[in-house]
Amino acid sequence: MLVHFSKEGFDKALSQGGLMMVDFWAEWCGPCRMLGPLVEDLAKQYEGKAVVGKVNVDEEQELAIRYGVMSIPTVIFFKDGKEIDRKVGVMPPNAFTQVLDSNL
Repeated sequence: MLVHFSKEGFDKALSQGGLMMVDFWAEWCGPCRMLGPLVEDLAKQYEGKAVVGKVNVDEEQELAIRYGVMSIPTVIFFKDGKEIDRKVGVMPPNAFTQVLDSNL
């Protein structure tokens, strides 16, 4: 299930540890809209194994600033509450599944 994070929800999920993949995006961003369906597919594929979510940078600017998100889409991977990898821009599915699979 894809999670649309608020700051509170994000912090809570991060504090629970485990593996997280978070897409920082915005409504007006064309490449973000291209990446959207892939993120939704990964959320289904990794349900029960990893938390897959999205952060709207227009609504949650504090989170974007906290993680130094300068351009979108930026996908950040977290494990046990710490950033372990980051992908910027639209990439093929295996760029994301490789990070998820190697950290499960």
